[in-house]
Amino acid sequence: MRIIAGELKGRKLDRIDTGSIRPTSDRVREALFSILGDMVIDSSFLDLFSGSGGVGIEAYSRGAKEVVFVDVDSESVKVLKNNLKKTDIIGETEVIYNDYALAIDKLSSQGRKFDIIFIDPPYKAGIALEAVKKIQARDLLKKDGIIVIEHEYKESMPEKEGIFSMFKGKKYGNVGLSLYVAKKENGE
Repeated sequence: MRIIAGELKGRKLDRIDTGSIRPTSDRVREALFSILGDMVIDSSFLDLFSGSGGVGIEAYSRGAKEVVFVDVDSESVKVLKNNLKKTDIIGETEVIYNDYALAIDKLSSQGRKFDIIFIDPPYKAGIALEAVKKIQARDLLKKDGIIVIEHEYKESMPEKEGIFSMFKGKKYGNVGLSLYVAKKENGE
């Protein structure tokens, strides 16, 4: 696993690959950041279920001004912190070692909001849409912000979830990416 582009391009990262924890592949990360493009620059980026941190570190490398990583697995957080040290950005990012729902509550109580929220829970756990509901309830996404869900390609994501509408769905091998934005007041 390596950083694909930006300030940290080419840096190698440690990875975790177990039954329930699998890193987002270089191919999928490259596709994701191609879709996001310049939206990443100067953004606040939340990497929920961050695992070893490849997506959030890629966001930082491509110009995100704030990156917050959330994971509840102790081994993931250990590898994540090591990757942040290896890339010399541990002091410039934030790691929350907690359950995603409690982390969302904490961030919301601090008045924090994000431009891009990446959700990559264990596949088949049914957690992704629960996280989206929690993000809506706690008003964690900035106006014009984007939620990205990585999921198993066979798993069908709804066109709408609460105030969010899917504007793009892509498949890469056995991985799907579904991107959502908040519906406008006038329904556009």
